Amino acid sequence: MEIKVEEISEYLKKQIADFEKRVDVSEVGIVTNVGDGISRVYGLDNCMASELLEFPNGVFGMALNLEEDMVGAVLFGEDTLIKEGDVVKRTGKIMSVPAGEEMVGRVINAIGQPIDGKGPINAKASRIVDVVAPGIVDRQPVREPLQTGVKAIDAMIPVGRGQRELIIGERQT
Repeated sequence: MEIKVEEISEYLKKQIADFEKRVDVSEVGIVTNVGDGISRVYGLDNCMASELLEFPNGVFGMALNLEEDMVGAVLFGEDTLIKEGDVVKRTGKIMSVPAGEEMVGRVINAIGQPIDGKGPINAKASRIVDVVAPGIVDRQPVREPLQTGVKAIDAMIPVGRGQRELIIGERQT
């Protein structure tokens, strides 16, 4: 079998042209203190508000308080698994959860991972967690009363399908 120099040269040129430089740069920080489900992290300079952060032991958090040199994060998991000096990684993703018909009948945790043992959720859409609620006027009006079946609750607390009047104080439901 004869290999031609031109073929090898063309092959190497193609490999060099298709070469893509891949560098794994992950921005990390260090936990300075933790308690009551809140952690303060030093070193995440480019962290975004509401960004998902990865802590050790499978614990995740959401960046809320962005200061000049510190980030305050709420923890979605056991804060006893996190200690001072632990390394925290940025994920680069804004906190969101899966949404859509695929979520009907499923049980998820605070970061959108299934905990019902039915396998992964193959949702086509997702919703950002930290969004501004619509104004009162933009909300759906109460169209029908909703009965709980417990007379004491139904007599004392107006529960209806919709939101607007119940927040404002309309009592005709």
